[in-house]
Amino acid sequence: MHTVIDSPFGPLTLVAMDGALSGLYMELQRHRPADESFGERVPSAPVFDPVAEQLAAYFAGGLTAFDLPLDLRGTPFQQRVWTALQSIPYGETITYGQLAEEIGKPSASRAVGLANGRNPVGLIVPCHRVVGSTGSLTGYGGGLDRKRYLLDFERRNTTAETLF
Repeated sequence: MHTVIDSPFGPLTLVAMDGALSGLYMELQRHRPADESFGERVPSAPVFDPVAEQLAAYFAGGLTAFDLPLDLRGTPFQQRVWTALQSIPYGETITYGQLAEEIGKPSASRAVGLANGRNPVGLIVPCHRVVGSTGSLTGYGGGLDRKRYLLDFERRNTTAETLF
């Protein structure tokens, strides 16, 4: 089943399987599955309520880490990358090479990038926090403008927190 909620990026499609979030997709997102694969569209469901609440708190600047049940389906390698992504602190970035080293595959930065791009729940699993080796913004399924927005947004909120 799925539902659609509003966000500063426009509509977000939330997909649930087995009582957990299994997808969060932006419009025109690269690697977005066909809408027919999302199941029935519902106006709301208990599984989506905490997702919508936490996303609203995130975009309001009051949430720096998500705590939601996830059902992420991918290869064992993708699973390792997606798990490692969740350890990147809010407002910070790492490179694809650093992420490859973190999962014990230092020569697999390209494969890490591919797995990163297949992340089914962007924002929740913060793939936007991974940058190129020089710190440049490279690749983001939601588009580089969205990636830039998210990184700037998190840095501003992190800087604001340290002022108090």
